[in-house]
Amino acid sequence: MSCILHIETSTQVCSVAVSEDSQVIFQQEDHSGPNHAERLGSMVDEALSFTDNHAIPFDAVAVSCGPGSYTGLRIGVSMAKGVCYGRNLKLIAVPTLQLLCVPVLLREAIEEDALLCPMIDARRMEVYAGIYDRALHEVRPVGADVVDGETYKEWLDEHPVYFLGNGAAKCMEAINHPNARLIEGIEPLAKWMQPLAERRLLNGQTEDVAYFEPFYLKDYVAKMPKKLI
Repeated sequence: MSCILHIETSTQVCSVAVSEDSQVIFQQEDHSGPNHAERLGSMVDEALSFTDNHAIPFDAVAVSCGPGSYTGLRIGVSMAKGVCYGRNLKLIAVPTLQLLCVPVLLREAIEEDALLCPMIDARRMEVYAGIYDRALHEVRPVGADVVDGETYKEWLDEHPVYFLGNGAAKCMEAINHPNARLIEGIEPLAKWMQPLAERRLLNGQTEDVAYFEPFYLKDYVAKMPKKLI
């Protein structure tokens, strides 16, 4: 199968994991941040030492690619690129909003026709959000939303919609719809990256290490309303 180093720095949490043959065999998390610049290097070093000591060769490095914290994403992607260059490994980009959905799909009992709306906080009543079905097919593209009672109404009128991530709780009063569900405590963590990263590696969805930039920096900012930048 494959052995992948996973790096997640899109929010205040800094986390690193290693998966082998679809099982997480190493993980570290730091929830005291944001302190990615201080903690990420030592966490990656420990992950590399762990695999080297067990004679496990890496196949790729997966990194959360946004949207998320400008500084956090830059630190995570820079570290991932450095490991890829140093060990001649493939680079895999994992969308942060899809990553947020993974623990919900693995641990929660949700309706067959339910939709998932992961949210990352962007101040006031503003969030970065997307809408996905249970197979993580994109129902609505990632966008910068100013949330009110009409923002997600067309999907809420037809489906149960589960809102999650660090931008979700503040929006529930404004959304105020009988089909709206809140799942609290969901964070983008490296240990949840494994199924998404393995699928991308299997499908040959890897990045150019030299030119790859996180989604937040390269594409997303250009599409955002100017008041969110």
